[in-house]
Amino acid sequence: MALSAANVNDHLMLPTLLDRVRPLRGRPGPPRRRIAILIGDKGYDYPSVHAELKQRGITGYIPRRGTHDRVTAGRWIVEQAFALLHQYRRLAVRWERRTDIHEGFLNLGASLICWRRLSNRTR
Repeated sequence: MALSAANVNDHLMLPTLLDRVRPLRGRPGPPRRRIAILIGDKGYDYPSVHAELKQRGITGYIPRRGTHDRVTAGRWIVEQAFALLHQYRRLAVRWERRTDIHEGFLNLGASLICWRRLSNRTR
């Protein structure tokens, strides 16, 4: 997660998020260190985003603005994450003035969501 002001476009935060990705585990062998595919919505259809993905060697599936392309597979994952975070009322509307407190609550909410998901799978 990356915290930004309310009036910052999502596509401007993409390089920051890509820099924060940690090595992915789960498959045998060494951990994967880079993202191979990125699925986005029409809000990411900017030349700067396409150039950033090309520079990093990432295949981007981003529908063009003004068309009826339907690349929505990744969108539902993001929408579900927002819905799960908004079940905590303090995260639905930001009341804190200090960003470190709000980011702490975001991390706590994300940790609780992951813990609940993992505990349900191990039963």
